Order: sequence, then structure tokens, then C-alpha cells
Amino acid sequence: MSMATRTDTQAPEPHAADTHEMIRVHGARENNLKDVSIEIPKRRLTVFTGVSGSGKSSLVFDTIAAESQRLINETYSSFVQGFMPTLARPDVDVLDGLTTAISVDQQRMGSDPRSTVGTATDANAMLRILFSRLGKPHIGSAKAFSFNVASISGAGAVTVQRAGTTVKERRSFSITGGMCARCEGRGKVSDIDLTQLYDDSQSLSEGAFTIPGWKSDSQWTVQLYAQSGFVDPDKPIRQYTKREMQAFLYGEPVKIKVNGINLTYEGLIPKIQKSFLSKDKEAMQPHIRAFVERAVAFSICPECDGTRLNEGARSSKIKRKSIADCCSMEIRDLAEWVRTLKEPSVAPLLAALQQTLDSFVEIGLGYLSLDRPAGTLSGGEAQRVKMIRHLGSSLTDVTYVFDEPTIGLHPHDIQRMNDLLLRLRDKGNTVLVVEHKPEAIAIADHVVDLGPGAGTAGGTVCYEGTLDGLRSSGTVTGRHLDDRASLKETVRNPTGALKIRGAEANNLRKVDVDIPLGVLTVITGVAGSGKSSLVHGSIPSDEGVVAVDQTPIKGSRRSNPATYTGLLEPIRKAFAKENGVKPALFSANSEGACPTCNGAGVIYTDLAMMAGVATTCEDCEGKRFDASVLEYHLGGRDISEVLAMSVTEAEKFLGAGEARTPAAHKILERLADVGLGYLTLGQPLTTLSGGERQRLKLATHMGDKGGVYVLDEPTTGLHLADVEQLLGLLDRLVDSGKSVIVIEHHQAVMAHADWIIDLGPGAGHDGGKIVFEGSPADLVAARSTLTGEHLAEYVGA
Repeated sequence: MSMATRTDTQAPEPHAADTHEMIRVHGARENNLKDVSIEIPKRRLTVFTGVSGSGKSSLVFDTIAAESQRLINETYSSFVQGFMPTLARPDVDVLDGLTTAISVDQQRMGSDPRSTVGTATDANAMLRILFSRLGKPHIGSAKAFSFNVASISGAGAVTVQRAGTTVKERRSFSITGGMCARCEGRGKVSDIDLTQLYDDSQSLSEGAFTIPGWKSDSQWTVQLYAQSGFVDPDKPIRQYTKREMQAFLYGEPVKIKVNGINLTYEGLIPKIQKSFLSKDKEAMQPHIRAFVERAVAFSICPECDGTRLNEGARSSKIKRKSIADCCSMEIRDLAEWVRTLKEPSVAPLLAALQQTLDSFVEIGLGYLSLDRPAGTLSGGEAQRVKMIRHLGSSLTDVTYVFDEPTIGLHPHDIQRMNDLLLRLRDKGNTVLVVEHKPEAIAIADHVVDLGPGAGTAGGTVCYEGTLDGLRSSGTVTGRHLDDRASLKETVRNPTGALKIRGAEANNLRKVDVDIPLGVLTVITGVAGSGKSSLVHGSIPSDEGVVAVDQTPIKGSRRSNPATYTGLLEPIRKAFAKENGVKPALFSANSEGACPTCNGAGVIYTDLAMMAGVATTCEDCEGKRFDASVLEYHLGGRDISEVLAMSVTEAEKFLGAGEARTPAAHKILERLADVGLGYLTLGQPLTTLSGGERQRLKLATHMGDKGGVYVLDEPTTGLHLADVEQLLGLLDRLVDSGKSVIVIEHHQAVMAHADWIIDLGPGAGHDGGKIVFEGSPADLVAARSTLTGEHLAEYVGA
């Protein structure tokens, strides 16, 4: 009788490769982090919470994702690294267990006028190949359907060597492109008002130019024309001959010498078109944008009817549709059209295009069209467009890093985003999410809460663990996680109405609506329902309207809250008056700069393909100012000490006593009102979080004169606790006699409104209608719209 062999029932030792289950961070000190040490589980969804400015992005993006990117870059040869951005190692002692990190942030997509949703996602590239293969009549390669490629041809004699003899041959070439020649692929043409460029009663020597930034002594602008020899600089422009006027306005590019320097002269019109009109208007500085709006009238190109494509590209069709027709369709309709194409010769191309288009629909962007300019997408839309390329990816064990993926999403759309994040995790990826919304925090496997405060009061890990543990942890996030704003018992009565009639911008369907004035009005609706089209496209942007949109504030490390808000100007003047010297001495970007570091406070050493090194300037010790400037005082403090103060400290210092400066004090009060009392006046803008930048922008616009404030998603980047403060600020604005119109998805803001206008019922061509007007209480009672259902659920009605 045989005996059964005994087997060892003990679990085998785990393989060495299976022991790396954590991303370990020890001693992280990037920005405001205070020696943070933490272990993050791999292949799980970890949500990072905390008040705005507590250090979430510093830990996730500037430490974990940045080091992963740096290590990947180092795997390339030094030759290749020379062409890549050099990244310094984050300020951290140990980073262990990292995997390849893919960051999907809120940065707006490229705002080049020729950049569209289609060009940004490769959908256009696939459509162009499709039309070059199947389009009838056949007009050429994929380039023939590109609005970024111009049609060109040329011919000439070339010299070739054949069998020891030199032979001259005539050669010709041609490239068939799809660009509309009239608008150069922009879809719009511009008509320039010459009276806004110069005063024709004056000569160039007398300062005829009225273009911002064109100074009389600049050899690149004014002197280029004055010393060109094509016009008389001492003659009034209106007295120019026809020949002089032609050269002045439309002259062809030609090399000339100005003050011994070789420069290119060209007519004023092409120069203005290159320097101002080739840039996205929304990305310009406010005074430049105002000039462009005054001087230039944009209209749809009459030749291509706004499609950007020439006649040839528009003539080639598949199933009676041209590539221009396809790009103007809503993506969900285009996806259905592509599904009807059955052509074995291009089957792989059709499958790839179908997958990309279906990803748009799946992520909730089916209402967009491929010809939508990329610069017009909101931060939330831009982030989701970037996600598309990752949805169908077969990569696993990747770390995906998301910065508030629910921004710009209606509560109805948040569940869809949650499902996408969970799908990425379930494929075996590590998903790290910086988030404020309770609905998104709810799906976390692991939660890390940073704080307890913002700026220098933050930078520590207050809690890590499960969601239930966070609720009972007593941290700021834990206490506010289940906060629910209640509906107002009484709402304010309007003092008037802003009447909008027949609004048809984008997907709006002849909307007639009266927006009440003197109250807090909230415009809601699912993403793509037409909220921004109604507000920004229909409310006149006159002097009485102050619009605060989502465009991010721009700034280098030389920019800080003092320079951005205009606070530095009255402070410099106060120092100059007190000490009897020039205000320019008190600017680190002007005469008062430390000569060694040029006012940067640090000295950069470029190490070619290796990361550059920044060391604190030994002469000014990082104060940025020349030693002689620091001898001048105001109220016993020098300029560097004032810029090192927090907003709260500066508010007290400049509000009374010798240093009393009313103009500066007003700006500081506004900064404190939006909850930025902890910010240092001289802190570089590059170190501010998204929520801090949003509030800094709001504080700046609060100083604008106007009776109507239009705010586009002001809760972007704000913690639950910060939203309370924002609601208080909105109340104060309304109580002071202002009218506040807010485009918003946050239920706390909806509940706090006096009047709600809800658009829908869906997105794109399924939206564009007013589905509800009334008080929040009436919306909750009716539950007739998606917004009504979610708001009722939120307030517990």
C-alpha cells in the first residue's frame, strides 16, 4: 500500500521581486514640505487632501513625479539629454520604489491659434491619412488636408556631376498643402484700424506711434522706421507720399542698419500681424489684449468660411462629407459616422481613429468638435483631453498623477471620472490624485491629508489611512468632509435685470433670459451645456463688468504677489518719498537689483545636459537688493524686510504709524479677504498652488471698478474649508451693492445662491436651453433637472 507524500502546507516565501509594494518618501523638503516621510501603496488609488497651499502638489508633482521624470531622462545618452529640459533632483533624502510617472495636470493646452482639439490628440492626423486614401477626388497625400501646410512650388537649374562632367538640369518641385492662403490656416482674418497704431498728425520723431511698448528710443521698433531711410522721420505721417505710405505700411522685409546693428525692416502691418496677431489673445497681458481688441477686428475668413482649409482639401469627400465637415461635427456624431466606414484596406487606421473618438465620448467630451481651438478649453476639459491617450494604453505598473481631475465637472459627470480612475488602477497601475471634492475622495483606497494650514503653517502629514479613519481624525479635512451647506431661508430681492435675448453663441438655441442684478446668481449645468457661452458670449464686456475667468496667471520666479497685484508700486513710492530717492531703487528688477545676481537672489550655474545648480547669492544673501538700497528704511524696516512679511503682518505694518500707506493697505485687505493672509509678499509666483493663484487673481480683480462681477468656477483648487471663506466674500460683494454672477458646479455655492439658472438638459447639441430659473429651494423641490436631483441629494432634502 503506497503512502501519500506529505507536502509542506506553509506558504512559500514571497519572491524578492514581489516585496517592492510601496513608494517610499523620506525627508521631503520641496517648497513648504517639512521633512515629510511617507509610504504610498502601489497599484492602489491614493488621494491627497488638505487645504489649498498645504503641500499636496509639492509632494506629488514636485517630488514623486519630478524625480521619476528625472531618472527616466538620465537613461538617455548625454547627447540626447542636451536637447531635453534639465531637471534638478527634488529636495528629498530618499525616494524608493518609483515607477514611470505620467502627470496629467491642469495646465491649459497650447494656445497657438492653429492648435485645435484634433491636432492635440492625433485625431486630425488620422483623419488626414483617411481622406488621402479614400477621399474622392484624390488630391494628394495627407499634407493636402493639413491647414498647417501651405501649397508651394518652385523650379530652377541645378548642377549635377555625371561621369566626370558637369551637367545643368532643370528641376521643379511642388508640395500640395491644405492651408487656406487668405487666413493662413487660422480660420479668421483681421482688419487693422490704423488710427489705433499711430497719430497721423505727428511725425515719428514727435512720437506718432500709440502701440503699447513702442518707446521712442527703441531701435527694434520706433527707430527701425525712423532710421530706415524709407520715410522722413520729421514729416507728419498724413503728409507721406503714396510711395512712402506703401513702404511704411506694407514694405517687404529688407536688411538695414540701425545704430550700427543689422536689423530686418518690414512694413508696419506685417510687423503688427507677426508680433501681436500670431499669438493667442487670451494669453496676452491685459493691456496688450485691450490694445488688440481696440485695433483689430477679427472676422470669419470669407474664402474658407472658417474651416482653415483651401478649396482643394474641401472638395475631396468620403460619403458626401469633407474633412472640414468631419472636424466641425460633434465628436460623438463623428464616431458614429466613422463606424459606418467599412474599408479593409484602412482597417487598422479606422480602428485606431474609432478608439480615440470613443475615448472622447467615454470621458464626457463627446460634445466637443475636432476644430475647437485648444486655447478655448477650460482647465478641466484640457486635463481630460490629455487623459484620452492613456485610456486605451496597454502599459501597466505606471504611476498616474492627476491634479483635481473633477475640476469643471458637474456632480453628474464626477461618477464617470471616478470609474475611469478606478479602471486605470484595476489595470495594475498606481493612481495618485490631488483632490478636494468629497465624491472623488470617497473612492480612495488610501488617503494622505497634508496640513494643518497653508504655506509655512502646512507641509506636514496630518493623517494617512482609510477614508473612515479620515472622518474621525479631527484634521481640517476630516472635520469638513461631511459638511453640507443648507439652503438659505430667505433670498435677496433683485434690484434690476440684465436682459439677454436671442443668444446663439456656440450651442445656445436662441436663449432669452433675465439675469437678476443686486443678488448672487449661479449659472449651472452639465459640462458643455452652454454656461460659458451664455455668460461670456452674451454679457457685454463694458467698463461696468469685471470678468474673472479660469486663465492661469503667468509669472516667472521674479514675479511675486507684490508685483502681480500692483502692491509693490505704492510701497516703492512710500520708500522713495520717505528717503528722497527714486522709486526705481526699490525694485529688484530695476535699478535697486543686486549687481551680482541681477536681482534674482540666486546664481544659476549651467551644467549643460546635467541639472543646473542654483546657489544663494553671497553678496545680497538672497535678499535680491543692492546693499546701498537696504540702508533706506520705512517705519524702521528696509524693502527686503517688508517683502519678507506675510500679508497679515504687512497689513498691520502699512496700516498705521510711520509706514502708513493707504493704497498698499487696500490691496492687502483684499488679499486677506480671499484667505491669503499667510502668503509672503515676495514669494515667487512659481511656488504658489493652483488654489492660491486662483484667489490671488480674484483679489486683484476685486480692485477693478465695476458693478457686475462674473466669476468662472472660483472654487477651482479650493479646499472645503476655503469654500466657506469664498462664500463669505461673495456675500460681502453683494451686500456692498455689487451684482455677482458665478458659473459653478460646487453644490455649496449653488445652495448659497439667491437665484439659479440651469442650462441643459445635456451637453453640446443636447444642451443650450434654459431648463430652470428660480431659487435653490424651488430647484430642490422640483427635482426636474440633473442639477436639481444632485442638489437635493447634497442638502439632504
